[in-house]
Amino acid sequence: MPQHPTAKPAVLVTAAKLAPEAVTILEAAGFTVPCTSAYPSEAELLVAIAEHRPVALLHRQGIINGTVMDAAAPALRVIARHGAGVDGIDLAAADARGLTVTRAAGANSRSVAEHAMALMLTLLKDLPSVATGMRDGLWEKTSRMTRDVEGVQLGIVGYGAIGSKVARFADAFGMRVAAYDPLRPAGSLPGPGERVADLQTLLARSEVLSLHCPLDATTRGMIGARELAALPRGAILVHTARGGIVDEAALLAALESGQLAWAGVDVFAREPLDTASPLRGHPRVLPTPHLAANTPRGAVGMSTMAADCIVAVLAGRVPTMAGAVVIPGRLPVAA
Repeated sequence: MPQHPTAKPAVLVTAAKLAPEAVTILEAAGFTVPCTSAYPSEAELLVAIAEHRPVALLHRQGIINGTVMDAAAPALRVIARHGAGVDGIDLAAADARGLTVTRAAGANSRSVAEHAMALMLTLLKDLPSVATGMRDGLWEKTSRMTRDVEGVQLGIVGYGAIGSKVARFADAFGMRVAAYDPLRPAGSLPGPGERVADLQTLLARSEVLSLHCPLDATTRGMIGARELAALPRGAILVHTARGGIVDEAALLAALESGQLAWAGVDVFAREPLDTASPLRGHPRVLPTPHLAANTPRGAVGMSTMAADCIVAVLAGRVPTMAGAVVIPGRLPVAA
């Protein structure tokens, strides 16, 4: 049922829970904070919107399209992304409806960079297959060699808040770092690594390729069969960016052929990943369920920044906290 006219305005969270610190921020500002289930469908979002009539959506999971926005009109004024990636929000639809969209850029950058490094080191050392051998009763101390990390050539696609941290971590391990990022201003990188002018040059050199770019029209399907074939044979792919960037059929084919030795994958084209997906059980895939940012610091940072953005926008202010970004540059208007 619709809210009673005297009820507090609602901020609807598109997930099953929100960090208590963010709930406190929103409740202190006079909002109720209902949640949907995890990964809500459009139908569930429409039911929740009809019940709560939210003035803001705090977007964690699911898809926010024009239909959802229209269902929330005219109360809805802001959509705040719980994190940096906004591919789950139809930005053109939001702009056409005069809605403010914010994202929490950088709030989870260290958490994701650490996860990328954990995948990278685990696969460079061949630990999944070593552990499988141990569980099967083997003792391969003299028959197996693992790999030195120092000196390995790392290619980074996207040298933003996350990619630059991965570069620093890798540099500390003695890896040779190169990066491709057409969105960065011209000139040298602001951290470790050599700047590479084009993707194909980077791929040809990358014994490990780590992806840290946004998903948009220019990056969707960017890593396909041709790009995977350009990597040195036996390369490793680490993917903690957005699922649609990698052609998953091409990824599986590259693993089957031996072109890729390993893939560490935290993000998938469809989430949750189908239980029947071959990516779940492939012996050369180390999959994780899009949890790279899910550390106490990362989760609290994303949720509190999103909450702060909502409070600021609904008060007619531009969010000023470090890392908060208003997309596509529309300024909030006071009620």
